[in-house]
Amino acid sequence: MAALLGIVCGLGVFLMWWSTWVQPPAEPKRKKPRRLDLLLMAAGIEKVTGTGLLATCAGLGLFALLVFYVLTGSPPVALCFAIFGSWIPFAIVRWRARKRRNSLRQLWPDIVDHLRSAIRAGLALPEALIQLGHNGPEELRELFLDFGADYRAAGNFEAAADKLKERLADPVADRIIEALRMTREVGGSDLGRMLGTLSGFLRDSARTRSELEARQSWTVNAARLAVAAPWIVLVVMASRPEAMVAFNSGMGALVLLGGLLISVFCYSVMLRVGALPEDERVLR
Repeated sequence: MAALLGIVCGLGVFLMWWSTWVQPPAEPKRKKPRRLDLLLMAAGIEKVTGTGLLATCAGLGLFALLVFYVLTGSPPVALCFAIFGSWIPFAIVRWRARKRRNSLRQLWPDIVDHLRSAIRAGLALPEALIQLGHNGPEELRELFLDFGADYRAAGNFEAAADKLKERLADPVADRIIEALRMTREVGGSDLGRMLGTLSGFLRDSARTRSELEARQSWTVNAARLAVAAPWIVLVVMASRPEAMVAFNSGMGALVLLGGLLISVFCYSVMLRVGALPEDERVLR
């Protein structure tokens, strides 16, 4: 009994000592978004996930496979156009993301000027961002109003800024928000000058990029037409059953496979050669 009593008392003392140490709560690990999710956010599509996009691609590819098999009676031809059909949703999302980024590129200088004016007028950083929901460009007012709602609901500038950055999904937005975050944390009196310099740089960059894209657009469109031309001819030939019989043989399938590989390779090389450098996002 003496030994048991000693063990119990010692355990009680140990538990009392252990309770005096407060362990800081572990910070939840933020799940890194997948590349498809980032692409959807960049396109301004928030209600569709990467899995949903893949399912749409698979469904459209299956639909194209059935349609072209019924029309041509040739499984190799139907399979080729099924691959093209499955690529259409992804291509549309990429086109929307590129269009949205080009549109935002023209808006960011005005947004930076609004922020600079608000900060010079003495507004706090959160209020300077919130007032963009009323005075900023109409295309982005809803996002800044949502930032204001998030900030007022929790009073946490970091979380609201992270959510705004994810919804904007733009490299310039990342720079602006990170600059505001750093100013809020460490302070500084050069924020107005920095925003003025950034505004001028963004205007020059947008003007130069627009000129380059206008000059290369006709070359890129001509290359796309050259890649699509053989497959347009194949669609026209699908109206002749005797032409489709040739593609049902092993040699015909090899010809289609070779044409498909060459088209994909040439199109990828064309995009890589003609692509302008893109800014990388600053992810926290």
